[in-house]
Amino acid sequence: MTKHFLPVLILVFVLLTPGALVHAADWGILTGHNIAEIDSAGNLESFADGFAYTGNLIPWVSIPFGSKDNPNGSLYISAGFTLECSSGALFIPELLRTEFGYRFGGGTELHLGRMHYSDPLGFIASGLFDGAQVNMALGGFGNLGIGAWYTGLLYKKNARITMTGHDAGAYYSEFEYADFLGSYFAPRRIMAAIDWEKPDLSEKFRLIAAIVGQADVSGRDELYHNQYLEVKFVFPFSNFALDFGGALEFAEHTDSGDTKFEFSAAGEIEFAWFPATKVQQRLMLIGRFSSGTLNSSLTAFVPITMQFQGDILRAKLSGLSMIRLDYTMRPVDSLILNLADSYFILSDLGTYFGNPIGRDGHFLGNEISASVSWSPLSDLQLRLMGGVFLPSWGNADKTNKPLWRVELTANLVIF
Repeated sequence: MTKHFLPVLILVFVLLTPGALVHAADWGILTGHNIAEIDSAGNLESFADGFAYTGNLIPWVSIPFGSKDNPNGSLYISAGFTLECSSGALFIPELLRTEFGYRFGGGTELHLGRMHYSDPLGFIASGLFDGAQVNMALGGFGNLGIGAWYTGLLYKKNARITMTGHDAGAYYSEFEYADFLGSYFAPRRIMAAIDWEKPDLSEKFRLIAAIVGQADVSGRDELYHNQYLEVKFVFPFSNFALDFGGALEFAEHTDSGDTKFEFSAAGEIEFAWFPATKVQQRLMLIGRFSSGTLNSSLTAFVPITMQFQGDILRAKLSGLSMIRLDYTMRPVDSLILNLADSYFILSDLGTYFGNPIGRDGHFLGNEISASVSWSPLSDLQLRLMGGVFLPSWGNADKTNKPLWRVELTANLVIF
């Protein structure tokens, strides 16, 4: 277990060591506090009833390398220490972004360590991963990125990998110090990606494409290997912006020796309007689609990491589609107001609930949420978010109780 905390010890050493190293580095501590009131919605979500508190402390340091005027390398190290209080108190350590970057000539960059990666569409794989990535500027041929990562050393709650039934069971199980190795880490998977971007395809048209794949190296009876081919187009014009794209998934699913080859798809379209007014405003219409299970070959779309599709209903984009209307206003620089309305539609009757028996239809329900973010100081941000999910506005599970959530978050930069 010591090897997993070695980078944290290095961070503490750098922060406490005087001399030229610390003088050349930027460093600080972030702290966040989250308070939530949650009312359970029965089978729709597994939230605990009542009151919960989460606090975290994140020390970080950034060290440049190379000449003073033109550094061509950098080392960034950060760690997280989280305290969760609901039914009891739990302290969780975590190594966060810890990345070495180096810039070569000709627009080539190398990144090593625990870094952030997100696919072009943002709902296949997004988060911190351990590995390496090379980014290259190819002139008129665009920009190319090639990377490979491992997931088995990440904290499972932040990795959010729920590709199989065993993955989901491990994710929702509680972390226990008595079984640290068995309850802390995310599922063991190897992920690779090739990203290509053509920013000047036309005067205002940008194309982004990627091939993403992952291999299940858990050694269990149930294995899930897959690859994604995805394309995204970005088209800003006047006071508007249009983004749209899609992904095809090809999977090899083995369960107790029986192997099936499966196919699925997902897509997204976003339309944004920025009114030409003195007050900054944005109105967005977002639509996301994912396939459901029709037969043994055409199945529900399975992302690598679980990206929540709602603010209140923490839904996974698998066998689920969503339409969202989102309005944001910034009356002054320190204040941001947001109001959103989301409607969820099931692509099939089995994937989301796990059992279609007793389901009347595909319309899951409507979610209404609002938030206020206030930054009275440059180092302090307060955010109040609340909303309600109404299954009675659909026909899939209309008899279930509404799910509501109120959340207050405070983020502070200590120094």
